[in-house]
Amino acid sequence: MENSIVGVVGAGAMGSGIAQVAAQAGHQVILIDQNEQALERSQSALEKVCSRLVEKGRWTSEQSTAVQDRIQRTGDWSLLEPCALIIEAIIEDLDVKVGAFQQVERIVRDEAVIASNTSSLSLTAIAGKLRRPERFLGLHFFNPAPLMALVEVIPALQTDSRHIESALALMKHWKKEPVVVRDTPGFIVNRVARPFYGEALRIAEEGLADFATIDGAMRTAGFRMGPFELMDLIGNDVNYAVTRSVFEAFYFDPRYRPSLIQRQHVDAGWLGRKSGRGYYDYTEKTTNRDANHAESAWILDRILAMLINEAADALYLGIASAQDLETAMTKGVNYPKGLLVWANEIGLQEVVNMLDGLHARYGEDRYRASVLLRDLATEGKLFNC
Repeated sequence: MENSIVGVVGAGAMGSGIAQVAAQAGHQVILIDQNEQALERSQSALEKVCSRLVEKGRWTSEQSTAVQDRIQRTGDWSLLEPCALIIEAIIEDLDVKVGAFQQVERIVRDEAVIASNTSSLSLTAIAGKLRRPERFLGLHFFNPAPLMALVEVIPALQTDSRHIESALALMKHWKKEPVVVRDTPGFIVNRVARPFYGEALRIAEEGLADFATIDGAMRTAGFRMGPFELMDLIGNDVNYAVTRSVFEAFYFDPRYRPSLIQRQHVDAGWLGRKSGRGYYDYTEKTTNRDANHAESAWILDRILAMLINEAADALYLGIASAQDLETAMTKGVNYPKGLLVWANEIGLQEVVNMLDGLHARYGEDRYRASVLLRDLATEGKLFNC
């Protein structure tokens, strides 16, 4: 598929970013959207990006023109007919996505591969509604797609294995770092990262530390942003929706329970940077993020123990390989180091002790230690990563 025509359905930020990545890799791209204004915004945004890259000397004018000329923006779905790969990047709604894919299937050739950029929906459920489910899989890019290296490659239960291999090769050709993930709620990143937000919210709910102190503790450990800063950047509505989706998909496992604090922020319209206020007030010239400098190492310990436990459980359940788990968290959400490596450095028994201490204190299944983590700790072994 290296020299094939690529179709992208949806000209929002993600779809436009994916189209740019494909064009930079040399593909002709058909970018589909029924909204003419979305197509215009997409073109204008790419022009600005290309101009900046030329100004900084990273691209020549010829490279800039070539990338832009490779993308054809249209509302005409029939132009997808010659595409060898079509990637959907529209609203996270199962019925809407299924409708789009069924329309694509009526147009494209039988050998075309069809992919979804969904971040949380079941690929197997979507594939089950398609005429040829064996050619369908997930390609989950991270925002902004031209800058973020990670792509989660998610086969549906019905996906032909040869399409997994070709997708991995293509993503590498696009200079991405692909990881293979089983089709489970949240895949790797949106599953393993839940405690980064959830446990931080739990600490705040208990009144044990304020937002700025929790954020400061995590930044001190090497995270680029603390959980509340990051939720404000992502949007509390988006983060809350993903949390609810994962919670419901796991049949209400308490490890993924949403937070009342976050729901109240969403209800108040305090969505973060995009609304001017979230956990911090962005309408002021300076946002107060001065941390309480009292001893806060326990905050990192508690959140990190939960993150490690989630990574260990994902490995135990065969969601992904150890290496792919490490790649996903360092390349997808820029963690300072892989969680399994971090666990080895801390000591697996120490992590188990922290979790057991939380379980004893709260009596909640939320803090149960992963079987794999406990087994390795008991045997005095480390994660092989």
